[in-house]
Amino acid sequence: MAISAANRLGAGSRELPARSVDRAAGPRRVSILGSTGSVGQSTVDLLSRNREDFTVEALTANNNAKLLAEQARSLGARFAAIAEPGEYAVLKDALAGTGIEIGSGRAALVEAAERPADWMMAGIVGAAGLEPTLAAIRKGRIVAFANKEVLVCAGSLFMREVLAHGATLLPVDSEHNAIWQCFDFERVHGIEKITLTCSGGPFRERSLAEMRDMTPEQAVAHPTWRMGAKISVDSATLMNKGLELIEAHHLFQLDPERIDIVVHPQSIVHGLVTYRDGSVLAHLGSPDMRTPIAYALGWPDRTPAPTKRLDLAEIGRLTFEAPDPERFPALRLAREALTRAGSPTVLNAANETAVHAFLGGEIGFLDIAATVERTLELLPGGNLDSLEDVYDLDKAARATAVQIVAKRAAARQA
Repeated sequence: MAISAANRLGAGSRELPARSVDRAAGPRRVSILGSTGSVGQSTVDLLSRNREDFTVEALTANNNAKLLAEQARSLGARFAAIAEPGEYAVLKDALAGTGIEIGSGRAALVEAAERPADWMMAGIVGAAGLEPTLAAIRKGRIVAFANKEVLVCAGSLFMREVLAHGATLLPVDSEHNAIWQCFDFERVHGIEKITLTCSGGPFRERSLAEMRDMTPEQAVAHPTWRMGAKISVDSATLMNKGLELIEAHHLFQLDPERIDIVVHPQSIVHGLVTYRDGSVLAHLGSPDMRTPIAYALGWPDRTPAPTKRLDLAEIGRLTFEAPDPERFPALRLAREALTRAGSPTVLNAANETAVHAFLGGEIGFLDIAATVERTLELLPGGNLDSLEDVYDLDKAARATAVQIVAKRAAARQA
């Protein structure tokens, strides 16, 4: 069943009925926000393999106009938007004569989200995805979202809007998608807890001393997943799992104490739901984002995906361990942030700022979590009643984090 407004906001013990998809009415019309990112490219791959089931309304990208144009041509998109205005001319030239409408800038991303579509992938990384994703929700769309920052930065606000506009959220993160498939929304009272798994990242067995000297190249070398640089660094610090903890809190309406995190290096078990009779339902699959994307893309049916099928005998063994809170303080910071209104927004903004600085060689790997912690200490957060409130707090957090980064960078140079 889908993640619906009813259980998400305590409007009742039963979720809203799953919205049926009338295949007889023709192909499902879809849009992808962030089509040139890792999740976007995986979605494009699935659409290309199932052309008879889908048509493409809109595609957007941040600054990769060349790839965006290739995707728009290949999929026959009606509209293509580039966030970076300086890339508009490149996109215009690449799509000349195709009849594909084009746009650029922030307003164009919102237009892409609002254009008529049955289903939309929200794959824009970071806080930049907030406004267009909210625009789609306000149109009552089915929104598959890989942008966890939507619920981290403005979880309560977004869930209120989902209820108000009858939208449907489908989680694409492999862990939340896995739990969604095992979660009994009709009998939530019977659930004790959920468990998110994580690979442990490239530094799972590194000491603190070793981690201090890790380079950006080492941090983005994820052992099992192919992802973008930012999310790869988040996986290395385990901040990715901290953000997912906050996301799961909003999606499944569970107290943080009922959300566990366990390290699972093989990345085969993606999520578990523990019931009060001791039963544990687990979702297994090869580490390929096309699996959860395909499930969301075809929901309530299933879309074929060319992913490697599991051979448990070949795998041989699955191992699990508790995360080390000393070497990976990001999990503690995320749990603490959940106790204060607005603090998750601060956490996310400070982390994005610190990761950017690390990738640019300004600060060290351990400085990322330290920068986030110090930013949380300096900014108290606050109630967020509108998207403007979110942006204001996000801006303040980034400014504070930039100052902290500057001091740490100067100390490294001394």
